[in-house]
Amino acid sequence: MKPETQITQAGRDPHGNHGIVNPPIYHVSTILQPSLAALDEAAKPGYPGYTYGRRGTPTSRALESAVAGLYGAEESVAVSSGLAAVTVALMSMTRAGDHILVTDSAYFPTRQFCDGMARYGVETTYYDPLIGGGIAALIRPNTRLIYVESPGSQTFEVQDVPAIAAAAHGAGAQVVMDNTWATALNFPALERGVDLVVESATKYICGHSDIMMGVVVGNGAPIVAARAMAGLLGNCCGGDDLYLAQRGLRTLAVRIERNQANALALALWLRDRPEVSRVLHPGLPEDPGHALWRRDFTGASGLFGFMLKPGPRSALAAFLDGLKFYGMGFSWGGYESLILPNNPATARTATDWTEPGTLLRIHAGLENIDDLIADLAAGFERWHAACAA
Repeated sequence: MKPETQITQAGRDPHGNHGIVNPPIYHVSTILQPSLAALDEAAKPGYPGYTYGRRGTPTSRALESAVAGLYGAEESVAVSSGLAAVTVALMSMTRAGDHILVTDSAYFPTRQFCDGMARYGVETTYYDPLIGGGIAALIRPNTRLIYVESPGSQTFEVQDVPAIAAAAHGAGAQVVMDNTWATALNFPALERGVDLVVESATKYICGHSDIMMGVVVGNGAPIVAARAMAGLLGNCCGGDDLYLAQRGLRTLAVRIERNQANALALALWLRDRPEVSRVLHPGLPEDPGHALWRRDFTGASGLFGFMLKPGPRSALAAFLDGLKFYGMGFSWGGYESLILPNNPATARTATDWTEPGTLLRIHAGLENIDDLIADLAAGFERWHAACAA
């Protein structure tokens, strides 16, 4: 099946469920066994049935099966948030005395968790996201894994994931990737050498800004360890959220196609604006990561950034506060457009962020592109008026 078809088919069995199209919601904690023999069987490791709500239900397995299928993976694990997916993956693959390499462009809460792992004896070194195969020089005998995020969710550097994976595997390390930006539709992470994928399902899988969820995806020992870690941490998802995530997943392909088209149109329009010094979008030919993006990705998403030239804070407020179709909020991936100012310099240790002006991150939603452009154009008029005041 092509991915668009698989999205509509995976993880559901209507004729095994009275002909009902969508998998049902199971609200469950206690699961009864019919006999002592059945109870003994359920207590065995690897038991394929259901034993307790936290350990899986038909609702959770339907979603997990669908996500795993999109990645061509053996299994996926649904957890309570995107950050939970990150932490479960990292904890399942490390132990005291290990060293990990993490991209300097990583999601800030990921950095906070990695810094906190020092208390458990895991050391983190941050690296330049553009290092590529040169990362081999940073690998130590105790380097357990390399963490990549491509593109970075603030500054959009595209990483050479296959080269990094080759260096990692050559040294006996493994690779974890945050693939939230591209999803399985636009970056087949496991085919590119990644051992364990994490996605914030809060973003594009759910797609409606109303669920917190994450997924961990992989094959073999890494995903087995991730599921075990999620179980040890008591990390699980409620039935209603799992159902809504499945509903969102069914429209992922058509939504992300519109997100991508709107984002690219905005990026092309913004690069010609005199108020903008640079647009950060790997789909633009002049972007430093464009060649890698063309080589490794099959598309983009709705998230990108641009540098607004220096001006007073009052001008930034005038620009942002008057926008009609762009909300200001700490997320993305839903049907609505968002805009958020960022300062990457506060979250860098391996590289320096020296771009003048303000980085504005945009998530292009599903609105009409003419309305989105007109809203930004009016914002630039307010910015100029405030700068001149």
